Amino acid sequence: MKLRIILILSALVACVACSQKRAFVGESWQKYTSLEDAGFSQEKLELLTQYIDRVGETTGMLVIHKGKIVYEYGDLIEVSYLASVRKSVLAILYGKYVENGKISLDTTLEELDIDDNLGLLPLERSATIDHLITSRSGVYHPAANGGYDDSFASMRGQIKPGENFVYNNWDFNAAGYVLEKLSGQSIYKEIEQQLAIPLGFQDWHIENQKKYHKDSRSRYPAYHMYLSTRDMAKIGQLILQKGRWNGQQLISKQWIEKIATPVSSVEEVRARYGLPGRYKPDFTYSYMWWNFDELEGDSRYKDSLHASGWGGQFITIIPELELVVAHKASLNFLKMWGVLDGGVSNPTYFKMLSIVTSAITDRS
Repeated sequence: MKLRIILILSALVACVACSQKRAFVGESWQKYTSLEDAGFSQEKLELLTQYIDRVGETTGMLVIHKGKIVYEYGDLIEVSYLASVRKSVLAILYGKYVENGKISLDTTLEELDIDDNLGLLPLERSATIDHLITSRSGVYHPAANGGYDDSFASMRGQIKPGENFVYNNWDFNAAGYVLEKLSGQSIYKEIEQQLAIPLGFQDWHIENQKKYHKDSRSRYPAYHMYLSTRDMAKIGQLILQKGRWNGQQLISKQWIEKIATPVSSVEEVRARYGLPGRYKPDFTYSYMWWNFDELEGDSRYKDSLHASGWGGQFITIIPELELVVAHKASLNFLKMWGVLDGGVSNPTYFKMLSIVTSAITDRS
C-alpha cells in the first residue's frame, strides 16, 4: 500500500515537471565566442564533462562568468523540482515587503495568530518572522514534508527562539505561509512578478508550480518550486549583481546583503543533527542561504552563497570570480523514501565546482 502511494505521488510530481508549460519566452543567455576570451581552459572544462559523465546523474549544468555562458551540460530547459532551493528563492521574495513595511521581521507568531495541529507552546509562539527565515525559531512541530530533525521533537519548549540553529522545514513552510498572508498573494505569483517577468525567465509557467500538503501533520504546506536550469542561473546572477538587472534595481541591495550575511556560525551548523562530517566546505547559514569562504584551501570562494536542494539541485554564487553555477540532477521520488539511492551528492557537486574554478586561466 505504501509503495502504491509513493508511486502515485511520483507520477503526480512527474506530470508537473514534464508538462513544461511556458507562459512567455524570456531573454536568452549570451555566450562567449571563445573560452580564451572568457579566460577559461577548454581542456579543463572537457575534464569536467568527463567527470560528470562518469560519476553523476546531472541533467543540466550552466556556468555563467561575468554574465555570459562559459560552460553548459545537458538539458537546460527541463522544468523540474528544486527541492530546498525553494527556500533561498523565498528569501529573495521577502525583501520587497520588508522594505515597504508590510512585513516586520520582529512580528511574532502569536501576533500572526499562527498555531498548528499539536498546538504551539507560548514560548514557541514568541518566535519572530526573523527566527523562521533563519531557521532558529525553536518550534519543533512536525512539518508537512521531510527535511527536519526528528530528534528535536522531545525538546519542545526547552529552547528559546533564536538560541539554536536547527534546519527545520516547519520554519520554512510557515515562512511561506507568512509571506502569502502578509503580501496578499501566492508565492508563485510573487515569483512571477518579482523574478520571472523582470529577469526574462525562458521556461516559466505558473501552472507548473504545486504545493505539497499533508494536513494530518501540519497546516502549512511545502511550497515546492519547479524551474529550468537556465532560469535558476538568472536567480544566481541577480544575487551576484546585488539585485540589479538591466539597469534596474529589482531587489534592494541592502536586502541582498542582509540575506547573504551569516547568522549561524560554522560551529552551530556543524552541530546540526546528522551534519558533522557529511559536507564540505564549512558552511555558515544566513537567511535561507548557505555561506562559505573557501573550498579545498582556495580563498577565491570568499563570501560565496549556495542554495542547496536534495539530490543535486544547486545554485552557487562566487563573487570574487564573478561566477554563477546552476545545477540540476534527475530525481526518482522513490529515493526520497529510502527505496533507492541516487542524485548528485554534495561532495560530487563540489568536486565539479573545483574543476570549474581550476579551469580559470585569467587570474587578474
